[in-house]
Amino acid sequence: MRRPVSAQEVEQQIDRLVQLSHNDPHSVLGIHPDGDGIIVRTYRPDAESVTVLPDFGGRVPGRHRRHGVFEARLNNRPEAFGYLIEVKYPGEQIFTLRDPYSFPPTFGELDSHLAAEGRHERIWERLGAHPTHHRGASGTSFAVWAPTARSVSVVGDFNSWDGRLHPMRSIGSTGIWELFIPEVGPGERYKFEIRPRNGVHLLKADPYAFRTEAPPLSASIVHDTTRWHWRDQAFIDQRARAPYPHVPLSIYEVHLGSWARNVEEGDRALTYREAAGQLAQYVKDLGFTHIELMPVAEHPFGGSWGYQVTGYFAPTARYGHPDDFRAFVEVMHAHGVGVIVDWVPAHFPRDPHALAQFDGTALYEHEDPREGAHPDWGTLVFNYGRNEVRNFLLASALFWIDQYHVDGLRVDAVASMLYRDYSRKEGEWIPNKSGGRENEEAIAFMKELNERVKALHPGALMIAEESTAFPKVTHPAAYGGLGYHYKWSLGWMHDTLKYFATDPVYRRWHHNQLTFAMMYIFSEQFVLSLSHDEVVHGKGSLLAKMAGDDWQKFANLRALYAWMWAHPGKKLLFMGSEFAQRAEWNHDRSLDWHLLHAPAHAGVQKLIRDLNARYKAQPALYEMDGDPAGFQWLKADAADENMLAFLRWSKDRKRHLACVANLSPVVRHGYRVGLPRAGEYAEIVNTDAGEYGGSGIGNHGRVFAEETAWDGQPASAAMTLPPLSVVWLEPK
Repeated sequence: MRRPVSAQEVEQQIDRLVQLSHNDPHSVLGIHPDGDGIIVRTYRPDAESVTVLPDFGGRVPGRHRRHGVFEARLNNRPEAFGYLIEVKYPGEQIFTLRDPYSFPPTFGELDSHLAAEGRHERIWERLGAHPTHHRGASGTSFAVWAPTARSVSVVGDFNSWDGRLHPMRSIGSTGIWELFIPEVGPGERYKFEIRPRNGVHLLKADPYAFRTEAPPLSASIVHDTTRWHWRDQAFIDQRARAPYPHVPLSIYEVHLGSWARNVEEGDRALTYREAAGQLAQYVKDLGFTHIELMPVAEHPFGGSWGYQVTGYFAPTARYGHPDDFRAFVEVMHAHGVGVIVDWVPAHFPRDPHALAQFDGTALYEHEDPREGAHPDWGTLVFNYGRNEVRNFLLASALFWIDQYHVDGLRVDAVASMLYRDYSRKEGEWIPNKSGGRENEEAIAFMKELNERVKALHPGALMIAEESTAFPKVTHPAAYGGLGYHYKWSLGWMHDTLKYFATDPVYRRWHHNQLTFAMMYIFSEQFVLSLSHDEVVHGKGSLLAKMAGDDWQKFANLRALYAWMWAHPGKKLLFMGSEFAQRAEWNHDRSLDWHLLHAPAHAGVQKLIRDLNARYKAQPALYEMDGDPAGFQWLKADAADENMLAFLRWSKDRKRHLACVANLSPVVRHGYRVGLPRAGEYAEIVNTDAGEYGGSGIGNHGRVFAEETAWDGQPASAAMTLPPLSVVWLEPK
């Protein structure tokens, strides 16, 4: 016979349970041996009666002990058994349910160990809400990390958001709370009710939620990630074989909510499925290799464009169901288009339902605002030195690649992660342990992140938005680098846009803004980016930035694009720029697609289509982006003429392309440019061509190089160069 639990001990446990301060409600609730029998105890406040219904049959009325705690004793029952609970409420309301407190934990010892060490790379499979079968019952396993909480409950529609009904148990010293609730399945709304050791209770969304309500609502929603069956394995296999960085990469940056809208239904944004077919066909037609989505992880404030994330594992519900996003990616892959998503591990917002002060303490962030508060955005900075936080972010990155088959992550605001004094004045930051300004924990995290992505998902790209001169961003971690595949060249972008915004009469004094990039362009693997950041906050559109009258603006823009596509570095262009959007980007309205009825706008779009086609067909334009052996100046010092020319070489030196830029507003006849060999060269791009909206001046599609040495080359050609133009020449 087992010793019955003392009445005093049970009373103490009940006190803690009723006060919502019990960290192990399973120790008092559920089924327990007691002497020669079994006691079933349940907590059902407001109930009139509770009856236990054993699986072997019969009805055992429960005795109301106090404060909603009922218990039923079955004598001569040495072993535990399955049972239901019948709960009767006033008004003859009767509910029958499987008791959550009759189940053992779903969170195992190995999971606990890996989570505590920060090495559980698939922790999304354990934390959060998971529909499952457990001990013969269907339900959902809930788990959340809240180490300093006094107690935690699951609340939702299934329990009328009553935190008394489903308190969770704490798993050892991990800080993780767990509960399996039978009969709760996909589609159920829920949150965690967290009671800090001091202060009032908090109602928090699940940090690991796979699905959320559409903002401004903020509940998490139970979602089964295992039901989707992918059909894009051929694309994933091909991605893994791609020899990056020696392949073409041309990215079309997209904000899903404003690329196009449904004007017939209140000018609403397109859903994932509506956008998929239209966008995939459009991007494929223009020849881009990838799209890059501005953040699609759930975020409460649309005006943040997605850069203030609250749902690091959930596609935003603004555009549909999580499986609709899977369908979106699958359609892109079916059209041969890769999908990169912006990912934001640098900071998170202070919204009360989200990560901030999650368990009443600085859990995901630093306690000290000199480390934990971001001065520019009013957000909070992740504590990269904490194992569980690092694990959360690593798992989030791997999750999007693993579960949504995205082909890469563009990591936002890397510079703010690298430096402790980023955007801070003296006295507003804390040095690292060596007295320096580098954030050593963030650097270690990024190295680990990039190495794990490369190991687990070959061909998935990691791209850094990094605006400083921090060294070796795209070098392997084993050689002292951060391990990214690519880095945005923001210096190239600023200098190039300044040059094209300058009146040609003054460009001779700004010539270095186009040539200086060659001092650093081969130190990293760069992406030349003309992103959303350049067409917002009063900066105007790319077209508006260009110098001159309307005709000259279009000519300058076309020249800019041809210069960019020939220049070493991969390519990124923000949506709307491909057809010379006139207005500054507005996240609440569609692009101005009607502009394509105007020949000048349609001409720019056709140029982009042709640039992408020529780019992908010419290995000299992409194989050696990070190698100075793939680039050779022909004319770098013709500043007074606003003239530049260079060669691009393929890896085997068998193919080359000459890019000649006349960035003055005058036609140059008989202008001689050196070339590597004599013979015929095809004029494969001329930005002044009539089909692009230009004046039609050129060389009738070809030039002939003579054996006349020029510009350090053994041959040269005299050619006609249109005003404000770029010409590409390729030997036949």
